Amino acid sequence: MAEAETGMAAAEDRQVYKVVIDAPIDVVWNTLVKTDEVLPFFFGAVCEAEGGTLKPGHRMRMVTPDRKYASVVGEVLEFSPPHRYAHTFKFTQWDDAYCTVTYELKETPDGTEFSLITTGVPAGTKTAKSMAQGGSFITQNLKSVVEKGKPLFSGRMVMMLGPVMGLMTPAACRIEHWPLDGK
Repeated sequence: MAEAETGMAAAEDRQVYKVVIDAPIDVVWNTLVKTDEVLPFFFGAVCEAEGGTLKPGHRMRMVTPDRKYASVVGEVLEFSPPHRYAHTFKFTQWDDAYCTVTYELKETPDGTEFSLITTGVPAGTKTAKSMAQGGSFITQNLKSVVEKGKPLFSGRMVMMLGPVMGLMTPAACRIEHWPLDGK
């Protein structure tokens, strides 16, 4: 089960969600960093990267499978296979400031310890609320996808409801507003 670790003084600034996944580190890493494929643990989004490659300095975005909307945009800050991947993060539907998401993987006797760490999340914002809910969803659904080949019921529901939710997506999220090439 994922656990959230938070410090009293920095409750909004740093959140850590951890889970141990019963699989080799390379399997977890390769599942996490797939591009151009629907990722149920990322709410059914497809990760796209500038130049088709996740590497420092490249833009990235999470888009709907039909490529009409971008839900998250950012820039890769670190990409160190198979241990660490960090990027800036912004939901496209809100004007909240960017924050940082870091994924850390560590081999353990029980498999791979996966940590999702958020930092610099603007306190009291819609982003903060969404990210607090999303951390456990991501860690638990990644674990299920790697270990069982399919997401949890929550992940399957998100995948089923995706097309319906697309009907309510704000025009500001249209993919043309969030290009990977910076133009």
